[in-house]
Amino acid sequence: MPVFPPMLALFGALLLCAPVHARVEVAAEGTLLAVKIAEDIASGDYERLLKGLRANPGTFTRKVALLDNLGGHAAEAMRMGRLLRETGFEVLVPSDGVCQGSCIYLLAAGTRRTIKGAVGMHRPYFAHGDSVHGNAGDRANPAAYFKAMGVDARLAADMQATEPRRMKLLSAKDLAGYRLN
Repeated sequence: MPVFPPMLALFGALLLCAPVHARVEVAAEGTLLAVKIAEDIASGDYERLLKGLRANPGTFTRKVALLDNLGGHAAEAMRMGRLLRETGFEVLVPSDGVCQGSCIYLLAAGTRRTIKGAVGMHRPYFAHGDSVHGNAGDRANPAAYFKAMGVDARLAADMQATEPRRMKLLSAKDLAGYRLN
């Protein structure tokens, strides 16, 4: 779907007016509700997203989440992704943007996904060391999450097989294979 001039202006305003440390921004213009999720996902970002959505009540004909994100806290990304899905957001990775690491959970949540930029995956870093045997209570079930989002659950296993320091850039064929496009 083409990006319309009002949407470009709204995204431009989000980019230019953003506080330096902002991770989550929500803005409405007419019948468009836009969310920008940038930088690293951290604890508290779900609450920022929820607060931003609640501050912009109304009926919108289009809801778009702009992703330019380096990943971060995987469980928080899944919570945010569920909220984006429940509230009907499509997602956009712009041509000059990147969606890597746990950002892939946000990408999977989109009711429609438009990918123009780079998407990369790797096994999440865990709070108690780089091991799947760390504190399992800190992690949700990625395979179940992807399945619920209509994405091939095989993505979770492939992410686990990719060392955190060895980001795998996904090709158009990869994206199609995982049903991310």
